[in-house]
Amino acid sequence: MTLAIQTTHLRRGFPGGQGVFDLNLAVPAGIVYGFLGPNGAGKTTTIRLLLGLLRPDGGVIRLHGQTLDRGNRRVLEGVGALVDSPSLYPHLSGRQNLEVTRRLLGCPRARIDEVLAITGIARAAARRVREYSLGMRQRLAIALALLGRPRLLILDEPANGLDPAGILDMRRLLRRLAVEHGICVFVSSHQLGEVEQVASHVGVLHGGRLRFQGSIAELHARYSPVVRLHCDDPARAVAVLQAAGEDVNHVEPGALGVRLRARAEAELNRMLVEAGIAVSHLALQRPSLESLFFELTREAEVAT
Repeated sequence: MTLAIQTTHLRRGFPGGQGVFDLNLAVPAGIVYGFLGPNGAGKTTTIRLLLGLLRPDGGVIRLHGQTLDRGNRRVLEGVGALVDSPSLYPHLSGRQNLEVTRRLLGCPRARIDEVLAITGIARAAARRVREYSLGMRQRLAIALALLGRPRLLILDEPANGLDPAGILDMRRLLRRLAVEHGICVFVSSHQLGEVEQVASHVGVLHGGRLRFQGSIAELHARYSPVVRLHCDDPARAVAVLQAAGEDVNHVEPGALGVRLRARAEAELNRMLVEAGIAVSHLALQRPSLESLFFELTREAEVAT
């Protein structure tokens, strides 16, 4: 597997015990990777380390197989980034903003039209940026990051503050960058529902340490599915299921959640019916990325 990002025992500490510790990222090339964690988990610190904006206390960073260090900064030529608010000139047009960066990078003029087309803002290229919506500004900032033809794009909360239409546009753009252009998109975000819509792999950071890394399918496989059921006697149903060794909880009045272990949902139904309990609804629920994230972080808090 070709890796766009690989870190080995990466660490950077700050006074008060914050930072990242023993971080071993393995981000495949050409995918959308969601980098998740609560505030203060170390996501922004990690991004600044990957971009060479912070010097690590120890460990190794490799971007597309090349080691990033003080003597080899050219590895960053293959990286585009959008961190914090985009730095744009509001009195210039979108095209003029791109032209400023194009000259600095030495890119061909034709690249401006290419990135305008990729990000879907070609029609607004002649307008001043002060007239752009927040979503258009974000797409222009990504267009700026794409000018140098990066193989890796690092984005810190790219959908933050966008309205639903803007979020949908951003989701489609990130998918296209990976699928059509082969760019690895590394997205730091707290919008878990959006990450689930666009990412194939995730890394979950908590307390500066990586608690999970892999595909979303692998994350789902780590936890048992849950059966949601409604019956006429929830209290007795809880007693029957717990006596049989099942993990059961009240999820709302009249509804129970049972985490499947050895038994299938049909067997749960049979047990309750044989106990004289009428089951009116029973359905297998796939946990959301949000619920899996909170399960992971809860486990991390218990462990510490």
